[in-house]
Amino acid sequence: MESTSTPTPTVKTLSLLKGKDHFCFRYEVGQEAKVLDALIEMVNKREMHFDWFDAAVLSHQLGQHLAKELKTFLPKKAA
Repeated sequence: MESTSTPTPTVKTLSLLKGKDHFCFRYEVGQEAKVLDALIEMVNKREMHFDWFDAAVLSHQLGQHLAKELKTFLPKKAA
């Protein structure tokens, strides 16, 4: 009998420490647009101590994660 298990999705984490606040986002690879939407929603919530600079820091982390993912698809350089 063959196993029909699905591959476990890769989970990434974005993290920001700001004073006494700690913002942590976990997301599956491929869901980056949803993370960006969530960052925008948080900026728009005035009761949160989360601003556009914080969103920029986390979106930069997101970009770094994406760059690492893309590098895995590039061919290796010949020695």
